[in-house]
Amino acid sequence: MEDKGTSIVDNVFFPYSLSDNKSYVNASGIKGLARLKFWTKIYLHTKKADQRLSATLKKKVCYYGPFKGEFGHFAAHTLPFLMYLHKQGVKINYCGMELHKPFLLDENGNSIVAEFRVLRDFFAEVSPNGNSTVVPQDVAVEINKFKQEAEASNLPFWNIGDEYYYWFIHRNWLLNNHTYSYHLDKVYQTNIENSCVIFPRSKGAKTSHNNGGEWDYPEIIEAVCPYFDKVYVCGHPSQVLNINSENPKVVFAVSTDNSVMLQKVSNSRLIISQHSGIVYVGEYTGTDILLIYKGGNKIQDIGSFNNTLRFKKQFEGRSKIHFAFSEAEIIDKITEINSQKKLT
Repeated sequence: MEDKGTSIVDNVFFPYSLSDNKSYVNASGIKGLARLKFWTKIYLHTKKADQRLSATLKKKVCYYGPFKGEFGHFAAHTLPFLMYLHKQGVKINYCGMELHKPFLLDENGNSIVAEFRVLRDFFAEVSPNGNSTVVPQDVAVEINKFKQEAEASNLPFWNIGDEYYYWFIHRNWLLNNHTYSYHLDKVYQTNIENSCVIFPRSKGAKTSHNNGGEWDYPEIIEAVCPYFDKVYVCGHPSQVLNINSENPKVVFAVSTDNSVMLQKVSNSRLIISQHSGIVYVGEYTGTDILLIYKGGNKIQDIGSFNNTLRFKKQFEGRSKIHFAFSEAEIIDKITEINSQKKLT
C-alpha cells in the first residue's frame, strides 16, 4: 500500500503529506547525491527569487505571468503577490486571464497592474490544471508574445510559466512575507444583506478526495432558504450545475464576470462551497466560509486541506472556515453561525 505520509498544520494531524519540497523528497525516495543536488537547486533558485525581488523593488517595474490555471492557484499564489508588489509601488506588466480582472484592484477600485496582457476565457474548451493548463493554440500565441517581450526587456521577469520555478519555489517562497491582500469588499460591497452565496460545483470528477462526493444542490438551496433573505447561486457557467428554482429568495448570478460574484459575496454573510479555491475568496471580502464535504466526518478527511491551511496563513484571517459533512450539519452550522454573528 502506498505510504501517503502525514502532516500537522495548525495543530491538526493529517494522514497525508503536504505538497511542499520536504514531502516531495520523502515521497520520491531520492537519497545521497541526488538529494543533495535537489536541495542545492532549491537553495540557488530561492536566492534568485530573493535577488529578483530586490531588483523589482529597486526598479519599481517588472513582468509577471503567464497565469493560465485554476482559480485557487490564482487566489493563493498570484493575486497576493501582485497586491504585495502594487503596495510597494511596483508597475506590473501582467499576463493572465481576463476572468480574473475584477480581482486586480486596490481598495479604491484602481487597477493594480500597469499593463494587462489579457488571455481570453477558454474554460469551456479545456479544464484548468494548476498553472500548467494546456491552452488553445491562439492563447499559446499570446503567451509566447508576452514571454518574448519580457525576456527581451532586461527587467525582472517572474516567469510562473516555468513549471519547476512555480511549483518548487514560487508557491513556497511567497510565504516568506511576500504577500498582501486588499479588502475588495471596500470596492464591491453595495449593501449588508442577510444572504449567502452557493457555488454548486460541476467541475471535475463526481467524487474526489479533494472535493468530496456529489451534493444534491437543488435540495441544499431549498433547505437553506429559510435562514436567509437571499440565496445567490454563483460560479463560472462552465463549472457550475444548471439549477432551476422557483423560490423567490433564490437569485441566479452565474456569470463569466467575476465582479458579479464579488459583489454578491461582499454583500453576503456566508459562502457555501465544496473544498476549492473559493475558500480563499472570503479573505479578500471578509466573508466566512461553510465548507461542505461529503465522504467523511472530520477535517482530516478532506483531501489537501492541509495545504489550504498552510497557504491560508499568508492572509489576515478575515474569513473563518466552518465545516459540514451532511445536509443536516449544514443546517445545524448555519443555525450556529446565525446565533454567533448577528447582522450588523
